[in-house]
Amino acid sequence: MARCAFLGLGVMGFPMAGHLVRAGHEVTVYNRTTQKARDWVDTYGGGFAHTPAEAVEGAEFVMSCVGNDNDLRMICTGAEGAFSGMKSGSIFVDHTTVSAEVTREMHEAAAARQISFVDAPVSGGQGGATTGVLSVMCGGEAEAFARAEPIMAAYGKTVRRLGDSGAGQLTKMVNQICIAGLVQGLSEGLAFAEKAGLDGRAVVDVIKGGAAGSWQMVNRHETMLDDDFEHGFAVDWMRKDLGICLQTAEETGAQLPVTALVHQFYKDLQQMGGGRWDTSALIRRLTQK
Repeated sequence: MARCAFLGLGVMGFPMAGHLVRAGHEVTVYNRTTQKARDWVDTYGGGFAHTPAEAVEGAEFVMSCVGNDNDLRMICTGAEGAFSGMKSGSIFVDHTTVSAEVTREMHEAAAARQISFVDAPVSGGQGGATTGVLSVMCGGEAEAFARAEPIMAAYGKTVRRLGDSGAGQLTKMVNQICIAGLVQGLSEGLAFAEKAGLDGRAVVDVIKGGAAGSWQMVNRHETMLDDDFEHGFAVDWMRKDLGICLQTAEETGAQLPVTALVHQFYKDLQQMGGGRWDTSALIRRLTQK
């Protein structure tokens, strides 16, 4: 059993922190909205704190899953931030999808306090967080990762180190780049099937086991055909993530023409009032429902 803290109880963090309790760890949580932290304690037990610094007191491992670069800076190095309360030799594991730049910045700030920092963004969506089968892509020192890996196994089916600080975030960018093209392609295919008078479900049943098959096709085609997008990973967050990908591509010289196009398509959905729709709502641009 380890003493842990979890900072950020959104749709991902709430169940992830719960899996730590189920694995036998002692967990204290922090959330910007205190009521959410109270709800978590009512659901899983454990304890909650009113500040990150208070939550991490005595913790061996601190996990975070917040919104963006600025949120991460705030909970790490802001007033009453986690780093000020963490003990020497402890490990901070960040599950937020943020830029590699802020990750390296926080890695250096942690090292100055003799704290290890592992960037560990996740993939698998709310469903994966709830069932504890996330893919966790990590960057940081090998020794810190080796210590943290058994803790992350509480909610991660695949937990792997890809390299030094920032490697986890760069890998998550690859993940989001691939998803963007897949969802747009699936949207076009299903919209085409509808216009051609085909039964979309029957079409998917035939092609999902072949070269066109994907997780998105298997898990999202029915809700896409039903025009149901009140679930899953929000458009707002995907557009934020793709923005990070495009910024990094400029810095590295990579070419992301499809990603840039889909990034704009998600902007269209935001203007349609769909910022909280699931990312598969791209099909709505084509069907105009």
